[in-house]
Amino acid sequence: MNPQQETFVHLQVGEDGVAVVRIDRPEAKNALNSIVRQQLAENFCALAGDDRVRAIVLTGGEHCFVAGADIREFAQASPIEMYLRHTEVLWEAIGRCPKPVIAAVNGFALGGGCELAMHCDIIIAGESSRFGQPEVKLGLMPGAGGTQRLVRAVGKFQAMRIALTGCLIKAPEALAIGMLSEMVSDDRTLPRAMELAAEIAALPPLAVAQIKEVMLAGADLPLESALVLERKAFQLLFDSQDQKEGAAAFFEKRKAIFRGE
Repeated sequence: MNPQQETFVHLQVGEDGVAVVRIDRPEAKNALNSIVRQQLAENFCALAGDDRVRAIVLTGGEHCFVAGADIREFAQASPIEMYLRHTEVLWEAIGRCPKPVIAAVNGFALGGGCELAMHCDIIIAGESSRFGQPEVKLGLMPGAGGTQRLVRAVGKFQAMRIALTGCLIKAPEALAIGMLSEMVSDDRTLPRAMELAAEIAALPPLAVAQIKEVMLAGADLPLESALVLERKAFQLLFDSQDQKEGAAAFFEKRKAIFRGE
């Protein structure tokens, strides 16, 4: 990271194995400019290789998750300029992170903000939050997974309505159509995400990693191929010490201690 750059993304790693990544650009409602994207990617790459970290919470703060991409950066851009930015590489650092990622969303998650939330594995949203893909109102379309991840999450008919109209979706509706994992009161968003992350962090890391990997990879495979992938991962886990510890703790009626081995 350039030491002269302002820091818009803050990282905190707790003793419970939970890391919190917080976007902090309030004057722009946490809009994703190139610096924010780069800092997010750097943090997620570092967390992917940090053995202390077993779960990650991504948040934008109490009042706004991410209101969208920074329009000033691309309003007059040419197609080649957009291509050469290769922002897909920065997004992949989040989407391909092997650790479970929980989005804690308050306020607006629009455009790139909605896409950012959908890069996560679990979305916890405050009851006042709003989601949407309003790119069509700028003569554009979602360009960071907002068509593909959305249709996989909520199905064709809801995804078409959201992307084609650019409408805002209130949290209760987002929960009802499958965009969210949970909806809580606004003051409980981050605490609930932290509770869930701590619960996951206390579980065997190898099993958690295999569940995430197989579930994401298998979603785009034919069922029979996905079942083979699942079965092989299931069998592989029998070589882990955590599996033996989990079984022993079950029979001995004690709490298991998982070491990721």
